Amino acid sequence: MADVARPEPFTVPTDEAAIDDLRRRLRATRWPDQPQDAGWSAGTDVTYLRELVAYWAEEFDWTAQVATLSRQPHFRLRLGGLGIHYVHARAVASPSASDAPSAMPLLLSHGWPDSFWRYSKVVPLLTDPGAHGGDPADAFDVVVPDMPGFGYSDHPTDPTLDSIGVAALWAELMDVLGYPRFGAAGGDMGSHVSRYLALDHADRVVAVHRTDAGLPATNLDPADLDPEERDWLAGAAAWGATEGAYAAIHRTKPQTAAVGLTDSPAGLAAWIVEKLHGWSDCGGDIERSFTKDEILTNVTLYWLTGTIGPSMRMYRANAAIAPAELARRVEVPSGFSLFAGDVVRPPRRWLERTTNLVRCTEPPRGGHFAAFEEPELYAEELRAFFRPFRSS
Repeated sequence: MADVARPEPFTVPTDEAAIDDLRRRLRATRWPDQPQDAGWSAGTDVTYLRELVAYWAEEFDWTAQVATLSRQPHFRLRLGGLGIHYVHARAVASPSASDAPSAMPLLLSHGWPDSFWRYSKVVPLLTDPGAHGGDPADAFDVVVPDMPGFGYSDHPTDPTLDSIGVAALWAELMDVLGYPRFGAAGGDMGSHVSRYLALDHADRVVAVHRTDAGLPATNLDPADLDPEERDWLAGAAAWGATEGAYAAIHRTKPQTAAVGLTDSPAGLAAWIVEKLHGWSDCGGDIERSFTKDEILTNVTLYWLTGTIGPSMRMYRANAAIAPAELARRVEVPSGFSLFAGDVVRPPRRWLERTTNLVRCTEPPRGGHFAAFEEPELYAEELRAFFRPFRSS
């Protein structure tokens, strides 16, 4: 995949031969058994997965999904020796706002298991709020890069590339695009990247918004925390014990799992779909939050790009970040939207302790993938948070 030192338009590929091979593999899936009435309690519900895989093999239209994804402008350029893919959607000009200040640049950082896909619904709401019930003065120029090892960005060969390194790449990207000052926002691993943008590039980042604060460091002394924070710490530990097996594998032996997940599309779907189900605000029914086509667009991106291995290795790199880095306080104005269905939501006291907190809200719907699950709510959260910083 060619890349150059300056931005060049990128076309999302259809690759019919790869899709034909995918369908062949799906039809040849060797299925495991499942305990009676297990449902999602022991991991992915195999009954649901069989239904999803059958749809993937026989009905899913990748070409149609590519057409949808291609409605936004895609580019690639070379940063730090890597070809980086990103969406760069400029604000839609409003005839009635000719005297308004120029649109605010906004960098959105995704997490795992996703890519630029996470923000595919929300981008038009941010670039053209006037067309979606908002104030045209709240428009953003939106940049959504794929992290190295995700989506259509190159796979890094350096095993130490972590969220700090990615933040440095994103600061360089915004410089190349002509944005000396910008807002940053993210969720999941993208929250970590946004945090390090605010820490290491505070002269560039006007304000930073996150949907989570990540799991707390394991070396915290509970005696130093308030009761609410201690409860959160205990809850996070309990969540890690019951839900964190995937992360332990990613941090320690990602290559072992990567072999099977790169070879079996059904296995890849099982690994990703369990998280879409467990981390979304779906009430146990995954298709309340995502349609089959939406689920399979995300999974197919992983399949066609072979990115499940490098995306998991990012956990291993982040696990080596020094504790001193995790303890730094963010002084850039910070906002949080803690969506009702997200996992391990931090208490306000923790956010005040660790950031220059200026806004914290609790939207009533949406989970860990809020930008995709509830794009209208998420867009309004960003508009409201960044509004006071537009002239900064």
